[in-house]
Amino acid sequence: MLYLADTDGHEVDPAADGPWFDAFSLRAGLTLIDSPDSRSAVYHGVKRLVPEGTSLLVAPLADDPKFKGMASGASAWLAERSRR
Repeated sequence: MLYLADTDGHEVDPAADGPWFDAFSLRAGLTLIDSPDSRSAVYHGVKRLVPEGTSLLVAPLADDPKFKGMASGASAWLAERSRR
């Protein structure tokens, strides 16, 4: 399942230990997360990585998002994830 996390400008380290296979930072505070776990598990995993009091949104995505102006490599990351 693909999730989108908005962490109010705070970075989520894609290599950090959490309930996900991989993550990709689209821009500061906006991260795509590939996880087999529930939204709740991903939410709590991300919550542990950002400073206390940070606004946080984690939402499942039904399909790969369309975007423009995000970090270099975002389309390639999605394409690689889709090949798995």
